[in-house]
Amino acid sequence: MSELIAPIFFQVNGKATAIQANLGNRLSETLRDELGLTGTKIGCHAGDCGACTVLINGEQACACIVPVGQVVGCTIMTVEGLANDDLGAALQKAFVDVGAAQCGICTPGMLMAARDLLGKTLLITEQAVADALGGVLCRCTGYRLIIQAVLEAASRLRGAAPTSVPVAFDRLGSPVGARVNRFDAAAKVSGAEKFGADFVPSDCLELRILRSPFAHAKFTVNRAAVADFLKDNGLVTIISADDIPSNAFAIFADMRDQPALAQGEVRLLGEAVLALVGSKQAIDAIDPLEAIKKLFQFEPLPAQLSMDESLSADASVVQSKFADNVLCRGRVAKNWPLDANTNPKSGLTLSANMTTQHVEHAYIEPEAGYAVWSNTDKLLTIFACTQTPYMDRDELANMFALAPTQVRIIPSAVGGGFGGKLDLSLQPIIAAAAIKTGRAVRCVFHRPESMLSTTKRHPARMSATIALDALGNIASYKFEGDFNTGPYASWGPTVANRVPIHACGPYRVPHVLAQTRAVLTHNSIGGAFRGFGVPQSTLINERLMDEAAAALGKDALDFRFEQAIRAGDTTATGQVLSASVGLRPCLAALKPAWLLAKHSVDDFNKQAVANASALRRGVGVASMWYGIGNTVIANPSTMRVGLKPNGRVMLYNGAVDIGQGTYTIMPQICSQGLGLGLEHFDQIRADTHLTLDAGKSSASRQTFVSGNAARLAGEALREKLLAVVGVTQNSAQLVLNGNVLSAGDKRIDLSTLAIDDHGDVAFGEGYFNPPTIALDADGQGVPYATYGFAAQFCELEVDLGLGTVKLIAIHAAHDVGRAINPTQVEGQIHGGIAQGIGLALMEDYRAGKTDNLHDYLIPTIGDVPPITCHLIEDHEPLGPYGAKGVGEPALVATAPAILNAIAYATGVRMDCVPVTPDRLYAAIHGANYREQALEQNRM
Repeated sequence: MSELIAPIFFQVNGKATAIQANLGNRLSETLRDELGLTGTKIGCHAGDCGACTVLINGEQACACIVPVGQVVGCTIMTVEGLANDDLGAALQKAFVDVGAAQCGICTPGMLMAARDLLGKTLLITEQAVADALGGVLCRCTGYRLIIQAVLEAASRLRGAAPTSVPVAFDRLGSPVGARVNRFDAAAKVSGAEKFGADFVPSDCLELRILRSPFAHAKFTVNRAAVADFLKDNGLVTIISADDIPSNAFAIFADMRDQPALAQGEVRLLGEAVLALVGSKQAIDAIDPLEAIKKLFQFEPLPAQLSMDESLSADASVVQSKFADNVLCRGRVAKNWPLDANTNPKSGLTLSANMTTQHVEHAYIEPEAGYAVWSNTDKLLTIFACTQTPYMDRDELANMFALAPTQVRIIPSAVGGGFGGKLDLSLQPIIAAAAIKTGRAVRCVFHRPESMLSTTKRHPARMSATIALDALGNIASYKFEGDFNTGPYASWGPTVANRVPIHACGPYRVPHVLAQTRAVLTHNSIGGAFRGFGVPQSTLINERLMDEAAAALGKDALDFRFEQAIRAGDTTATGQVLSASVGLRPCLAALKPAWLLAKHSVDDFNKQAVANASALRRGVGVASMWYGIGNTVIANPSTMRVGLKPNGRVMLYNGAVDIGQGTYTIMPQICSQGLGLGLEHFDQIRADTHLTLDAGKSSASRQTFVSGNAARLAGEALREKLLAVVGVTQNSAQLVLNGNVLSAGDKRIDLSTLAIDDHGDVAFGEGYFNPPTIALDADGQGVPYATYGFAAQFCELEVDLGLGTVKLIAIHAAHDVGRAINPTQVEGQIHGGIAQGIGLALMEDYRAGKTDNLHDYLIPTIGDVPPITCHLIEDHEPLGPYGAKGVGEPALVATAPAILNAIAYATGVRMDCVPVTPDRLYAAIHGANYREQALEQNRM
């Protein structure tokens, strides 16, 4: 199609603007690429996610689907223009104060949609907010704080006093426990935060990856066609497997099995086979499917997409070193095998089966970044969205025969991760291109590419049996689970080993046998996703707990309270939990609301029956526990904090913030240890050349592990500063006044002191590695230093005639040890609950079919009901000021609570998630829905 270049005149953020542009270009690209307004984010290029929402003549629109030719003469407002607009500025401040921005990638779209609403009226309701913001997706916040922020802004604009006022840095009594605004909040609400696609170096080339159209095939590259293809399309070069010296990576160095670019054989749909490099204009003009046809010959091979296919006797081998197609196994056996007296004849035995599907991370920011190679310094620099800069550094160093010091990883702001940005994606390919061309090379994944090529939550097929003794206590628990790990290792070993540890739930269980297999297939790669398999195993465990309570005639919450593990008890791995075991307090916190909800639901159902209504209501409760940090393996973090000669404290913070708030809570913890207020703090964010290794942002480990390192760094610097001032009393109060440091009646001018290589007059470092003991062949040992506990209950309504489920309320009580920043803890709980809702009711990824945010459904602002949070602070002695993690525990109990509530409402126990309306309808009305679902999904 020929381009129609014409002058475009319009007004952007109050400024008259004139450009020459192709009239068919997307408005989003014009704003970002031509005008530098990168606050308008791109999440889908299809109008599905709403991240690119702007105002056109005062009305919200998705800039990614508006041709720039349609806005000639129009007035455009982007997030960058809100600061100079009274309504917009009020919204920005409310979002900051309420904590409505987490990762921040959807925040500009939310703000612009909200500005549209407030431009029409300030007399708004919660429903009006949900309606106005319904076209913008968020994967982090759970939406509730966003709704609160919009209502708060409208209230303030009407003249009401603020109801959400965080503690100011200079008025903190204690940084730990304070509702401090996020350090990065201002950048997120202004559009200034730079995500992976928001920065383009000068003279930068673009890279596009060609991907396999087959799930399993042999292939060859038509070398004779390559030169002509490059010339005909104005490209600079191609990147193949030959350009990567050691073309294999993995999470665990001894399992490196995944090529960055396939070599002769592809093992999953969408696997990268070649990359094209050229100008952005040249790359954008290429049709990837046509390129595949011209450059490749594929020989399709049978694809084993299901675990049944891979485990069958005649299955082909997915990887030659795993002849049975089992990547690894996990096992925990406590007091097993059972003796003859373990299950008395008068006891009760219950069994269940459960299957789950692939679940996509669906972060709103697709993978993006650039690479630069300095031939002079022999230094490879990568700027990209990642959860794990040091793991990226080490894998890239291995792949390109470099020393780790020759690789610099600078994480961009991360627009959601949830485990999906732990594995390498584009990094090795752009690195190879930068090294080969000697120029900066950039790549931005399209939404379908992101969803097709990245890891997913493992589909699971599970069976379990619970036995009760004559007194109604749990006597034994047996679990077996297979997890579809796809063709490569990724996090399969972690899932296979973490699940057996948690399978019996947070209860007193004297006899346990839990066994798992990570099964290799040609389906999507099973990776890390908020919980590492525990959300799947908790579904079946909590179903059996509900059934056991019902069989005993006991209240579901009371039965869990009776059976709950507590301090002094021994886990399935033989670990004695000496402290911070807060499940019973969590359940106790829920009980008053639980009893009221049960009474309300029962009254509603009586009336529904009397009125012949198809509506039924239900309540369901679930408990969970989760080991904080990596399973057994070394899990250290190191932090550094320094004092500058001008009196500013610099925290070198290597704990990547993916929305969970590490760029705020690490300063809070360090400030507490140092004894100087947060108003004195600056920070350098994660950068492998400037910060120390704080480990990966996953496994709910950063608060506990890196938080301890930050505390120790602060305490170490405090000790040095007291010595510098000349005070021996450790309890002395440090005071900074400009560049003068004092303690008691002693003071020193910092500008007179010598500085080190970092420009600091003094520094402190902290290191923490949680104590664990390796598991033996029966899974006995100490896999984690501490555990998070929680209980949640859900109230919902089911339409028996349609099979639809409407959530009414969710109550969540979480033992977090100590809430370093309660606002951020609550935000994590809200976000985890939203993802649990998706797992339970709607998310079902199918490679090649649902690779977009239109066909793949995630919860919208209208799907998340009011959430009540109870923060239980059962002090963890090993934690920084008693704290432990909450990121993954936030998710785990939600889906089983929903399924238990569905059973309460309908009498039907669902054994396959998601519980979509067709599946629930079939179950209610007696169809053999499970077999149909299994056949349909090819588990």
